[in-house]
Amino acid sequence: MRRMTLPRSPLDNTTPGKKRFSMIREFHLADWFTLGNAICGTGALFSMMSYIGSADVMHIYFACALVFAALVFDVLDGRIARWRQTSSLLGKELDSLADVISFGVAPAVIGYGCGMRGLYDRFLLAYFVACGVSRLARYNVTADAMSGGTGKVTHFEGTPIPTSFAIVLLLTVAAWQEALGAQLWLGEWRIAGHVLHPLTLVFGISGSLMISRIRIPKP
Repeated sequence: MRRMTLPRSPLDNTTPGKKRFSMIREFHLADWFTLGNAICGTGALFSMMSYIGSADVMHIYFACALVFAALVFDVLDGRIARWRQTSSLLGKELDSLADVISFGVAPAVIGYGCGMRGLYDRFLLAYFVACGVSRLARYNVTADAMSGGTGKVTHFEGTPIPTSFAIVLLLTVAAWQEALGAQLWLGEWRIAGHVLHPLTLVFGISGSLMISRIRIPKP
């Protein structure tokens, strides 16, 4: 009896003799540290949700500590990749996605939880995250050009997104001094019936520096 040949599914991208892509098998040691970065950033988000629900300031400290832990993982994954001389496109994408969570979304949510909840504050926090995402995307598409064909990037264009940890450190001090909510440093401005906390401008400045053309030597 003749066997019918069914057409291949468009989702089946395998070819005879070629192994299907395995995510776990493709992971390098550095990639696991990158995942640690993302997990810490996600934990920081959960901690801020707990703070908003309970008003227990310890959750802010936990969130800020987790962003610091994410920074440690981010530094280590790069060092391990250079030490082992292993890298991959998967690792590159993982690194960008983890950085967006830990140094883009997490600091913005910490700022929101600390009291930056006015309409203009939200625009600035969203702008900050958008700048971080744009900065990472620009780096990914221009890294080869900036390396001059050597494979080693000699400088950053715009401040790296992990520099947002400076804002997290600032908010840690604010929490320690109980400068949260209505007591937020610099008070609030009412413009056209909506609120802007001047302290939120540090997010706007940080985001603008990320997408600037400033050249920073890469260590």
